[in-house]
Amino acid sequence: MKFSSLVGLTITGVLAAVLVGWFGFYNVSAKDKHWEITNKVMEFVRERSIEVRTDDIVVPKNLTDKKMITKGAKNYDAMCAQCHLSPVKQPTELSQGLYPEPPVFHENIHASHDPKSMFWIIKNGIKLTGMPAWGDFHTEQQMWQMVAFLNS
Repeated sequence: MKFSSLVGLTITGVLAAVLVGWFGFYNVSAKDKHWEITNKVMEFVRERSIEVRTDDIVVPKNLTDKKMITKGAKNYDAMCAQCHLSPVKQPTELSQGLYPEPPVFHENIHASHDPKSMFWIIKNGIKLTGMPAWGDFHTEQQMWQMVAFLNS
């Protein structure tokens, strides 16, 4: 493909995206689901963004320690269960109103992320999902305790 064709295609794509936004074709209501292509692009961008930012994270060796898991469970109950639920917490107005829906960890056999990714997500949050960045309010130890609990 010629360079000029690539530039033309890029300009056309950007113009199309601007027009979709300008005319309000894309509904941002949390009641309406994303287009499937939007889901695919957002998932790809999210996973790649996390993956390239976790290389330097060192996972503690004590993630299976009962004290770590117990402390993580207490933090999970206080900070996370309202959205991510637990076996004893029923869906809340908040958890039901969020889109995309937060994962319900106790229903999954294993979380979808490795410990490095889970730590990064807890610390930094994820834009446009309702997932807060807890890193400014909690120590690294507390965040690793949460990872230990989620992995247990």
